[in-house]
Order: sequence, then C-alpha cells, then structure tokens
Amino acid sequence: MYATNVRNLKRNPSEALRHAELEPVLILKGNQPNALLLNLKTTLGEFDDQLKPALAASLFKDRVMSLGAAAKISGLSLSEFIDHLAQLDIDLVLPDQQTAKEIDILDAWLS
Repeated sequence: MYATNVRNLKRNPSEALRHAELEPVLILKGNQPNALLLNLKTTLGEFDDQLKPALAASLFKDRVMSLGAAAKISGLSLSEFIDHLAQLDIDLVLPDQQTAKEIDILDAWLS
C-alpha cells in the first residue's frame, strides 16, 4: 500500500492517482491515517488483504480496539501488525502523567 500525506497530495495529485491504479493509497494527515484512495476500476475484494490492515491500524490508533484485536482484524501476525503500525508512525504506547515520573526515577537510578 502506498502512503502519502496531504501536502504531497495537494502538490502532486496525479502521483497518488497513478499509485491508486495499482494499489490503495493511504492519505496521512499529521502522520496519522486519514483517508483511503481507491481506483474505481478495481473491486474492493482485490484489495481485501491491504484494506484490513489499514482499517485495523485506524481502529487501533483511535483506541477503539486493543493491539491484539486489531492485529486479528488485520489478518497479520502480531509482530507483522506492529511493523505495519511502525511504518505508519502509530505509537503502540501513549505516554501518560506517570511516564514523566518514571523517566525521572530511571534517570536517577542510572546516574
């Protein structure tokens, strides 16, 4: 699956359209999956193995599903799905208020 961001799409939409003739094009907004561009000459069934990971990544990013559940929907193994998320710059773990405290404790322990 080809991925591009909104800025590149605005700059050169024909490039995304050319890629869409071969495979779905994932549009990123702020490094987050935002839209999917499909060529209407093809059927969705042809891209089922590519759409499932894209949908699962979006559901995981929005915290609608856990990592394991999203990996199952994607049709990928857990490690393959984690690699897929890394390619899309989707964090597995979101920092919270406790993270800063833990980093300070770790820095003190390591020094």
